[in-house]
Amino acid sequence: MTLRVRSSLDAAGLAAYAAAQVNGMFPDGDPVEADVLMPAVEGALPRLEHCFVHVDNKYFFDGESAVFRHLHGDQYAMWLYLLSNELYRQGGPAAACSKLFLLNKALHGIDAFHEVELPSIFLLVHPLGTVLGRGTYSDYFVAYQRCGIGSNRDVYPTLGRHVTLRPGSAVLGNCTVGDHCQIAAESLVLDRDLPDHTLYIGNPKTATLRRQDASFPLWRV
Repeated sequence: MTLRVRSSLDAAGLAAYAAAQVNGMFPDGDPVEADVLMPAVEGALPRLEHCFVHVDNKYFFDGESAVFRHLHGDQYAMWLYLLSNELYRQGGPAAACSKLFLLNKALHGIDAFHEVELPSIFLLVHPLGTVLGRGTYSDYFVAYQRCGIGSNRDVYPTLGRHVTLRPGSAVLGNCTVGDHCQIAAESLVLDRDLPDHTLYIGNPKTATLRRQDASFPLWRV
């Protein structure tokens, strides 16, 4: 398969760069070699391409190819998640998976554990302070800064397609969020279901639900 990714670093460069970052951040005497990361890089790049070509933004898709810059913070946060998750899927060293996860947390302030299965199409928008737990995710998922997906009494949410979490919002517990839903800034959804096309504003005591027809403007669908 021919990739359509214009990347600032080739596959070998991405593997070497991540290995150098990990080993600089975690000098514990158990270095991660670039060769160990290379199969995961080769597996994660097609996933990155599939994701980025759906983003209607010139920094992600130029009309012909996915565009990946290792010095673009949001893109590199997404890449480190994909790389750590791909290494985990391939049965790679547990320590290396954890170090990639922690590197992402240190660099970008996002907690997206390598065992969490984000959807194939997602977007992180300057995701400082965002925690994406073991929910069930669907394509066209967007998370901004300080967002949270997490459990309540060990039950996690299920999210439909085209769900957007605005800054400071969270979905926790036994929730099924329908397609084309948006959680407004600083809002909390806790142990409740939302029908399709819902704009949710507020918290469990003061929630307001409005019809949400407009799609997130940055998707190519």
